[in-house]
Amino acid sequence: MANITTMRGFLLMGFSDIRELQILHAFLFLVMYLLSLVGNFVVITITTLDKRLQSPMYYFLKHLSLLDLSLISVTVPQFIVNSLMDDGYITYGQCILQVFFFTSVAWAEVAILTVMSYDRYAAICCPLNYEVIMNPSKCRWSMIATWLSGSITGILYITTTFSITFCRCKSIHQFFCDVPQLIKLSCSDDYLRVIGVSVFLALMAFLCFTSIVFSYIHILSTVLKIPSAEGRSKAFSICLPHLFVISFFFFTGIFAFLKPATESPTAFDLMISIFYTVMPPTLNPIIYSLRNEAIKGALRKLLVGE
Repeated sequence: MANITTMRGFLLMGFSDIRELQILHAFLFLVMYLLSLVGNFVVITITTLDKRLQSPMYYFLKHLSLLDLSLISVTVPQFIVNSLMDDGYITYGQCILQVFFFTSVAWAEVAILTVMSYDRYAAICCPLNYEVIMNPSKCRWSMIATWLSGSITGILYITTTFSITFCRCKSIHQFFCDVPQLIKLSCSDDYLRVIGVSVFLALMAFLCFTSIVFSYIHILSTVLKIPSAEGRSKAFSICLPHLFVISFFFFTGIFAFLKPATESPTAFDLMISIFYTVMPPTLNPIIYSLRNEAIKGALRKLLVGE
């Protein structure tokens, strides 16, 4: 225990210290990582190469896939290596980078999901003014603001989190450098700045989620006016999964960051972390893109040359 306390880096405890389970977890995470990698790479490739998929919706989908690839690549490969090597050690510098990139990309996902919901609102509820509302210049500035806001979030987290004096056993009961778990290692009140950042961003995330919900309420009210039952059914099958995935990502993330860290995290706590770190990047290509007829048509054309 003395070695863990005095070491410069941190020890990621993961999900289990049983060797067989570590290998099983590494395999399961590898499968999810490869699924996310393939799904998001397909979306990026198709929306880049196919000239018919150059509208704002596909422009934002491409950036969402880039963010998804980044989000899952920040944490999962490190965990797979740690599990296979039976060594959870992560250096202080690696932990800083992981916190920076994870919080940056996670917030950028919140921002882009908000922008995408507004894009769908403009397309469905204001079709005559859509090209003016979502012109190429506004789309580019929206993405610049998305990536910039993510970077600012990452800087806020690393400057406040790593100003903490870590004076307890440097064991992190997670599979990555999780901010709530790092806060637990403080034995003074210098962690309150991190809490302040988390509360502020949780409020901002709630405002974004409220904006998304209002956008989809307007979309669904417009959809209900469609005379065709088939058209309504198709619109609902698109909107409801979107809302489900967004709600899942927002509330599990907010819950994890605002819930007080306990000395011994439960299996539920570890599952929550998977829900906002691994599941969204794996499911988003399916929910947002691969169920889309235009993307499926472009994929067939790319594969078989139709």
